[in-house]
Amino acid sequence: MAHKFLKINPADNVLVALSDLSAGEKIETTGITIQLTHSIPAKHKFVVDNIQPGEEIIMYGVVVGKALLTIPAGGPITTQNVKHQAANFSGRSKTFQWTAPDVSRWIDKTFMGYHRPDGQVGTANYWIVVPLVFCENRNVDVIRQAFEEELGFGKHNEYKSYVHELVQLYRGGKTESIKSITLKDSIKGSEPKLFENLDGIKFLTHQGGCGGTRQDSEALCALLAGYINNPNVAGATVLSLGCQNAQVDILREKLNKHNPNFAKPLIVLEQQREGTETELLARAIRETFLALAEVNKQIRKPAPLSKLVVGLECGGSDGFSGISANPAIGHASDLVAALGGTTILSEFPELCGVEQELINRTTTDQTANRFSELMRAYSKAAQSVGSGFDMNPSPGNIKDGLITDAMKSAGAAKKGGTSPITDVLDYGEYVRRPGLNLLCTPGNDVESTTAMAGAGANMMLFTTGLGTPTGNPVAPVIKLSTNTKLAKKMPDIIDIDCGPIIAGEKTIEQKGEEILDFIIEVASGKIKPKAVLLNQDDFIPWKRGVSL
Repeated sequence: MAHKFLKINPADNVLVALSDLSAGEKIETTGITIQLTHSIPAKHKFVVDNIQPGEEIIMYGVVVGKALLTIPAGGPITTQNVKHQAANFSGRSKTFQWTAPDVSRWIDKTFMGYHRPDGQVGTANYWIVVPLVFCENRNVDVIRQAFEEELGFGKHNEYKSYVHELVQLYRGGKTESIKSITLKDSIKGSEPKLFENLDGIKFLTHQGGCGGTRQDSEALCALLAGYINNPNVAGATVLSLGCQNAQVDILREKLNKHNPNFAKPLIVLEQQREGTETELLARAIRETFLALAEVNKQIRKPAPLSKLVVGLECGGSDGFSGISANPAIGHASDLVAALGGTTILSEFPELCGVEQELINRTTTDQTANRFSELMRAYSKAAQSVGSGFDMNPSPGNIKDGLITDAMKSAGAAKKGGTSPITDVLDYGEYVRRPGLNLLCTPGNDVESTTAMAGAGANMMLFTTGLGTPTGNPVAPVIKLSTNTKLAKKMPDIIDIDCGPIIAGEKTIEQKGEEILDFIIEVASGKIKPKAVLLNQDDFIPWKRGVSL
């Protein structure tokens, strides 16, 4: 460990403990000596000067809270002595100039992807089956059961095999042997895939499409249209009941809005037109099988890195998120932007307090105004149901040093790097411009990743300090730990360890470059992220205004 603490920005009046610090320990910083009043666990913060009630707490160079009580120099920041506060924001107030990072090492690099007729390039090749309404979930599940094992896409259930072994031992009267048999002893291999050029067939069930508001159904259709249009999707089977709010015509309208040149195979079946359930399912299975055989003919071909669309996410965040993994993927985002690619930063409740900085990075007044309007509308909607952005940090966040939403947000925003913001998208919209895009989503991990895939992300970078088993059906999710302890504790879900940044062994820039190299390998199908191997196919559409 090179340092015990960190001052992130020269304007900050708090320091971050990089390791556990003891009460009474003396800290030397900027020519002064501070004696700690309490033990400060790693990831938590303490003040540099005496702070009086009502004074602002500054971190990352922005306001992240207001003191409720007197906090002596060397005293910790807690939920008892600090409350959430964020700076106001307005229109663009500064001229923004960006110095792009050196990308000469990657300028001629390519990845091996699936080229779609409209010019998009996928990093994977999936077929999806989606219902327009929850009434069709059962039929989707029947198709899932029929297809997955027979086609070799089903993940072998090692726990089922484990129970089978236990049952056999019990029936054989070998009860004592049960105590020593391990899961590893019972694992068997999966059946080979029938369609080698397909990464899988994915089934996106949900609880929407009818009931709720008509706006909910419109948003669901826009989201599903985004998944069908996603470059990682070769085609889709859509099941409709017929009478629901989320009509087939609305889905087609949203598809045309996303992509007027849409040309993928699309199978749409309505149960109320087909007749019996048996007839519906038999036709859906037959037509889908024939379509799978056709898209299996597609192969990976070289594509420029400018075709990458990368989502940026954090979840299970901790006090190191904003100083290791988030800025590391922020640098990777800058590299992708400099190469002509696209990145997506979402989770609007976790941009609270850094709005002005982001507004100043927008390329047009129109883009800046749209971001402001969406942020204010979202905040108002949350307040109307008795909540607010200040309630975003989870108990796990707080326990690990993220005391206020503004503090969490300032660190979360680091995922977006330093590049210009080229576009702002509302929920259900699809990326239109290369560079860094802001997408309006909740802070909820799965609702956010679900939306980014619907906006066109063909993979996602997901940082975590506490560990979270989140994935996506069509966009590979790459997990990055903020600390080495987590990477060692949960190696089954973590792909990249950003802990060396905390230890002083790697710079943010070095780790960001490593992340880009990893992205290229994943995009080419050479590496499968842990979330893909574990079949973590999380899909939750957002009901607007009821989630942070």
